[in-house]
Amino acid sequence: MSSHFPDEDRGPASCPFSGRRVPLYGPDFTADPSAVYERLREQGQTAPVELAPGVHATLVLGYDAALEVLRSPGTFVRDGRRWQATMPPDSPVLPVMGYRPTCLMSDGDAHARLRRVISDAYGKIDPNMIRAHVEATAEMLIGRFAAAGEVNLLADYAVALPLWVFNYLHGCPTELGDRLVSGMSRVVDVVEAEQANVDLTRALTELVALKRREPGHDVTSWMMAHPARLNDEEMLHQLVIVLGAVTQHEANLIANALRLLLSDDRFAGDLAGGSMQIEDALDEVLWTDPPMTNLSVTFPTHPVNVGGVTLPADQPVLIGYAAANADPTVHGGHRAGNRAHLSWGAGPHACPVQGTARLIASIAIEKLLDRLPDLHLAVPEERLEWRPSPFFRSLTALPVKFTPVRAAGADTVSVPSWARLTPSSVPQLPQEQPPPPEGWRHALGRWWRGQ
Repeated sequence: MSSHFPDEDRGPASCPFSGRRVPLYGPDFTADPSAVYERLREQGQTAPVELAPGVHATLVLGYDAALEVLRSPGTFVRDGRRWQATMPPDSPVLPVMGYRPTCLMSDGDAHARLRRVISDAYGKIDPNMIRAHVEATAEMLIGRFAAAGEVNLLADYAVALPLWVFNYLHGCPTELGDRLVSGMSRVVDVVEAEQANVDLTRALTELVALKRREPGHDVTSWMMAHPARLNDEEMLHQLVIVLGAVTQHEANLIANALRLLLSDDRFAGDLAGGSMQIEDALDEVLWTDPPMTNLSVTFPTHPVNVGGVTLPADQPVLIGYAAANADPTVHGGHRAGNRAHLSWGAGPHACPVQGTARLIASIAIEKLLDRLPDLHLAVPEERLEWRPSPFFRSLTALPVKFTPVRAAGADTVSVPSWARLTPSSVPQLPQEQPPPPEGWRHALGRWWRGQ
């Protein structure tokens, strides 16, 4: 029998998870989200949740139900402008959930067109070039703190390395890259989200303008030169998606895997044990502590039954990646080498560059453990703190200690000439670019207000 989720509580007050909209924010959820998911699971494959005060959604907890939603783009669409029109313009979740004309929030032909721009541009990058650049960047960053004997690995390595890689691949000046990451981090954390969105938009606008004036041998220029002929507003929004994936998702994947390696007895006994151990740790993190925990927001086009519950039309449905991965009905407990988790998504919106993301994380961790084999946490694991986001799983810091070693390569990134992005891989730039739409520089301000 189907049932509808009411906005009011359902069940006795002594049973706080019997149908209530459970908040995915606050200290209890931040400290132990898995405990919240397990209690929510008592309600079935879906559960009513609250993403911020007054912001209601349905969280998909079941593995099979998640696949059903992700593989049904005709029923569960990504364009949520009908829902957004009902939200206050200053809602803290809009920077993440509000509509943007991106491949992640588009459907049908529009989605296919925008996705091809990203996948084709990244498809031009030789994996050997990625490896060479990540290794050189890792050596440079490690050289900056190797002699100190202690460091916050989150800020000085896990966040810094993907930023350097983004700047390199996208032809982005360092100062501009710093502003991009600062704005994106505050958007994700729902901290001063409206101002963070303004700052992020300004920085992206400058990058788009720079590459229009000075196209180079980089991913941004390749995206601009794609036959899809994106205008400036479209470029700006696709770069939001890429930036979030490269800097937020990648940084969290590296940091969460390092935390596991340094704290779990299955891995901590021999950190210099080789790349297979690192690959196992990445598999474990992607199953149990994925960087993106609750996202892939969809909106049913009509009332639809999922797991015995009728979900209303035009109301947000989020995939609980961490919860679905832990579904006891499908998970047998074997994770090493098991890539059946949902942390890269599934269906037409699955991450198009997941191989590159995993490669970067693996190389970054391998280089760090090679250089600093006695790396260990500077505080007990239970004292590590997590950022309060309903969407992402990210530490606030990862303090470690190690035996100081001679600092080397702390000033530059020395990449072999063969590993640089080359002109031969750049398509011909069109003779004329389509004019940008009127007022495109204020595009994010328009979707923020629901217009």
